[in-house]
Amino acid sequence: MKETPLHSRHVALGAKMAEFAGYDMPIEYTGINDEHLTVRHGVGVFDVSHMGEIWVQGQQAVEFLQRVISNDATALADGGVQYSYFPNPKGGIIDDFLNYRLSPNRYLLVVNAANLEKDWAWLSQEAKRFDGVELQNSSLETGQLAVQGPLAMKVVQKLVDEPIEDLKYYTFKIVTLAGQPGVILSATGYTGAGGCEIYCKSEQLAHIWDALMEAGKTEGIKPAGLGARDTLRLEMGFCLYGHEINDETSPIEAGLGWVTKLKEGKDMIGKDPIAAVKAAGPRRKLVGFEMVDKGIPRQHYRILDAQGNPIGEVTSGTMSPCMKIGIGMGYVQKEHAAVDGEIFIEIRNKPLKAKVVKLPIYKGGK
Repeated sequence: MKETPLHSRHVALGAKMAEFAGYDMPIEYTGINDEHLTVRHGVGVFDVSHMGEIWVQGQQAVEFLQRVISNDATALADGGVQYSYFPNPKGGIIDDFLNYRLSPNRYLLVVNAANLEKDWAWLSQEAKRFDGVELQNSSLETGQLAVQGPLAMKVVQKLVDEPIEDLKYYTFKIVTLAGQPGVILSATGYTGAGGCEIYCKSEQLAHIWDALMEAGKTEGIKPAGLGARDTLRLEMGFCLYGHEINDETSPIEAGLGWVTKLKEGKDMIGKDPIAAVKAAGPRRKLVGFEMVDKGIPRQHYRILDAQGNPIGEVTSGTMSPCMKIGIGMGYVQKEHAAVDGEIFIEIRNKPLKAKVVKLPIYKGGK
């Protein structure tokens, strides 16, 4: 298994480690619930250096991106970030990712760790159509931390000389952080709790981690593992590749129409099949739900109607640390997707009542 540059620190902190996307990663330290609530109400730090970073640069960088990504790369300004996905020719989803624009001809794509090899092969193949495009996979040379929570920017500000606490959502700056130059500091987030991401060279990562832990002592900063990252994103209703979306998923049924730009002049891969689903309307829809009866939903559990007929399947589920009830996401037939609609989750062969809710599932508060 591969290791991030912080592996020895995770082990020293007593983290529960497990394989994820080919890496030995921290799943939890003090417990998923504790780390979850620390991030939701204070500040936590995730080592996400397993994620993939692919640079796209050259005179035809934008033309290339307009073909291979779903969003409109021409709408990005320098210092801007977009959420997007790579559509395949059938109109499915190869991966979802973030697109950073550093200049008109230079972009950084941050992709899912488990899909890095697949994404790289796909992009390399498509790049052959363009003479003015250069791709670079810098994943192994790049470290990434997610500093998340309402106190995150207060802590990070202590390590940066210029003002960054008002960094706008889905924008980034290149800063010197804890004395380390050339750091990308962005405000996107996968927890819904606020905060930032830090991209640096792998050899800078340990110094930055240590500086954050020291700077955040008065705010109660804690390391957080992938377990809490998953429960936090689920409370927000954010898609996770391999659960809510995959190569067979239509982005329209997944609720990703807002990052699917089917505009004239954008010759996007998969444009016609995606447009066909949009025109006809999806047969199923991704919904969030919360349990009415006591029970914890899990991936692949069947979703039933009141008569016990199968109408869908759970894609993600957990016990919400904030709400103290079972919550989840799943696909249901479109006629059962209305907010406040009654559905049933089959748990241990027993149908338990749940209701469809508007995303995010967790609306805030304690």
